[in-house]
Amino acid sequence: MTGNNPFTSAMAQLTKATTILEQRVTSTEIRERLKQKIEQLRQPKRIINVTLPVVMDDGTQQIFQGYRVQFNNARGPYKGGIRYHPNVSLDEVKALSFWMAMKCAVADLPMGGGKGGVIVDPKSLSEKELERLTRAYGKAIADVVGPDKDVPAPDVNTNGVIMGWMLEEFIKSKVHTVHKVKNVTNVKTLQTFNSSQLRATFTGKRIEDGGSEGREEATGLGGLYVLQTILDKLELQSSKVKSSSKSQVQNKQFTVAIQGFGNVGYNIAKFLYESGFRVVAVSDSKGGIYVPDGINPELTLECKKKNGYLAGCYCSGSVCDLKKGKQISNAELLELPVDILVPSALENAITKENASKIKAKVVLEMANGPTTPEADIILYKRRIPVIPDILSNSGGVSVSAFEWEQNLKNEHWSKTKVNEKLKAKMEKQAGSVWDASMTYKTDLRTAAFVVALERILKAMS
Repeated sequence: MTGNNPFTSAMAQLTKATTILEQRVTSTEIRERLKQKIEQLRQPKRIINVTLPVVMDDGTQQIFQGYRVQFNNARGPYKGGIRYHPNVSLDEVKALSFWMAMKCAVADLPMGGGKGGVIVDPKSLSEKELERLTRAYGKAIADVVGPDKDVPAPDVNTNGVIMGWMLEEFIKSKVHTVHKVKNVTNVKTLQTFNSSQLRATFTGKRIEDGGSEGREEATGLGGLYVLQTILDKLELQSSKVKSSSKSQVQNKQFTVAIQGFGNVGYNIAKFLYESGFRVVAVSDSKGGIYVPDGINPELTLECKKKNGYLAGCYCSGSVCDLKKGKQISNAELLELPVDILVPSALENAITKENASKIKAKVVLEMANGPTTPEADIILYKRRIPVIPDILSNSGGVSVSAFEWEQNLKNEHWSKTKVNEKLKAKMEKQAGSVWDASMTYKTDLRTAAFVVALERILKAMS
């Protein structure tokens, strides 16, 4: 992790929200109890550092380092993804686990916050090496996770297949425990533990492994619901379009630039496009494209897969034409004169160096921690609302919680039911954050942290 320390940024956000809470407390005794609880939230409850020896395809052994940080479980079992990335660091995982605690609370889920990571470039591994690494990590954390302890999920460079491998290692550990403690020889004794409940230990799984319908696109769809709710609150639609036409027609008035075209970036682009927004720019780690007429996300993704890069994938409407757009850098995308900017890649995309150059009217954070505290101050002074990550990208963890619930109840919900529950949750919590921002006269991020802290502190009492 380079640049701004993510954990320092996370603690700065905590301090700002705490200041608001303290101002509303008149009792010295209550203020002291509040400070004591806040101090507990400045460090994770547990840090697991694992060493993973992996036999490579050529027969040599390579040692990898991994983490699992369990930050706070006052509201329920720890919850959070596992990422594979060469820049994974302990401070990054600590920050992400803290943000997960806040995210689960602001989404009003019965779960706490955790996060995991392995320092590795997964693109440098063969599929078999990736599987061996994953199983080594799953085995290493098996004794600290469980449906009532800690519920991991996919994150950067991990997916449902990887979760399935980890689940298998977790179940093997339970089989071993049954054999060792109960001296049984029949693996079916594992049915003593409800097999569906065991599957609840990992979410983001493939459907055949007990995964939930709608999980893959949940983060992007949840982001759409949050954005629409906040836009309604800001009355941007009514001020820009005075007609009583359908929202899809009104949404066409809004231009969008999306940094990041992975799972989250693609899905938010797709849902915005389908809802009538005009997505004029997208990018990945190699650069971006700008298409003033608006891209067709599905055609653009097909083109990228075919070419291996976004450059030249100027797909608008039903055709791809080189005359329709041009190649731009990630830095240029962030500074485009659009209505809505969606940072959907990694942390620290918007900093004090470029915040004054942002021309968007609204920032929708779909990545984790894409805006630094210094940039937040600049954007707030410029009256550019930032819809914070702990709210806007909480659709993923919300459907993960739905998956956990389905496994615990041995149920499988339809995509329609999942999306209905997601829509209701995201709209309600976006409204709660908006109301808090009005009550406390503060920015949306601080309001979200205040809402989350109030819920966590109540559970800690």
